[in-house]
Amino acid sequence: MSRVVKKRFPPKVRPPDARVRDFNEVVEGYDYETAVKEAGRCLKCPLWFAPCSKSCPLHVKIPSFIENIVKGDMEKAVRAVYEDNLFPSITGRVCPQEWFCEGSCVVGRIGEPVSIGLLERFIGDYARETGLEEKILEEMRVKGAPRGRVAVVGSGPAGLTAAGWLRLKGYEVDVYEALHKPGGVLAYGIPEFRLPRRVLENEVKKLEKLGVVFKLNHIVGKTVLLSELTRDYDAVFIGSGAGAPKMLEIPGIDLNNVYTANEFLTRVNLMRANLFPEWDTPITVGRTTVIIGGGNTGIDAARVALRMGSRPVIVYRRGREDMLKTARRDEVLHAEEEGVEFKYYLQPVEFIGDENGFVKAVKFEVMEPTGEVDGRGKKKIRGTGRFVEIPADTVVIAIGLEPNKLLMAETGLKFREDGTIVVDEHLMTSIPGVFAGGDAIRGESTVVEAMADGKRAAEEIDKYVSAKRKS
Repeated sequence: MSRVVKKRFPPKVRPPDARVRDFNEVVEGYDYETAVKEAGRCLKCPLWFAPCSKSCPLHVKIPSFIENIVKGDMEKAVRAVYEDNLFPSITGRVCPQEWFCEGSCVVGRIGEPVSIGLLERFIGDYARETGLEEKILEEMRVKGAPRGRVAVVGSGPAGLTAAGWLRLKGYEVDVYEALHKPGGVLAYGIPEFRLPRRVLENEVKKLEKLGVVFKLNHIVGKTVLLSELTRDYDAVFIGSGAGAPKMLEIPGIDLNNVYTANEFLTRVNLMRANLFPEWDTPITVGRTTVIIGGGNTGIDAARVALRMGSRPVIVYRRGREDMLKTARRDEVLHAEEEGVEFKYYLQPVEFIGDENGFVKAVKFEVMEPTGEVDGRGKKKIRGTGRFVEIPADTVVIAIGLEPNKLLMAETGLKFREDGTIVVDEHLMTSIPGVFAGGDAIRGESTVVEAMADGKRAAEEIDKYVSAKRKS
């Protein structure tokens, strides 16, 4: 144990004063030499034991791909990852590894855990840049006559993953996407400085090369009915995500320049509002932007506002320790480095407007911890009866998302009270042959958990269609 390197080898990260001026990627990742050194910190736990693999929702064979990086056999490393994860360039960038693989890393008990996420990203980028990705995926694809036809609703992480695995298994796959660009939350919700568009576009293109067809501007439940899909396809997978923002029911919610994070980020990430008037979509940020909510979405919104020339203030109703249970540690640290201001233990009670109907301040009640914790391990809080006001030219509400209710009109599909779709142990809904996964069944969760559902759904759909055709 004494020979273990306890400190991580840091990746290249752009300095704060340079990165806040643009939307280019902040973390530039590992070069080959650094990746090999970081991989060398791994203790090579056997797969039957490896806590990192067990805690990964996709169950990536982490010790195997890391060992091959150390050996310099990059093709074997790529193959080891692709056995379980088709999108390492995405998960390596946006997965909260500290909650999963890195949080369980044995090295982390005596020092800093191995940087599994950065190594996975390195593998994904290496595979793309060298052409290995296309070669390996084509080898993995089942050849011959199609085994069936499957419709996938939504092109977010769950939908992309289901589509990819189904296509590899030999199915014809059509993906129905409501927006004009594929990617779901990966496209509209995550800024380019965390997930560059070139990376996401490559993931879509590689599925298209495999034969996946994307049908954009198709709203299932409106322009296309679920009943039509069940008629025309052998199975359907619903990965429609959680794209409806939760709202604050407090006075002043209808004031101008009060945005939901969903709208704010979509306008910038998908419609390039930061480049107005070169692009058609405008957005307003004033001198100070107050962001309500301390999850990843809120931090993304704050860092976007900063890059658009505003002074962002994130206000969270609990403390920093609890915020790190809902936001990635690295993103919080990067935001702090960039100068984003954080205020804790404040609960919004009113948006205050000026004489023209524009927000000018937010009134908060000061909260305090009670000493108890809730079911999620966060500190319970209570109001103190004291109030403060924070000036705001723009407000972004980032208190969470919930599933869109559009599919509720579909006959036969059962939902829970929170709008999530009811599924059985095989991820099948109340309609035979219709499966669902990701945020559509979980509520707001992580990209990697949605991908795990998409992968599992592909396996369940394969079993279902195969059995159906034999009967």
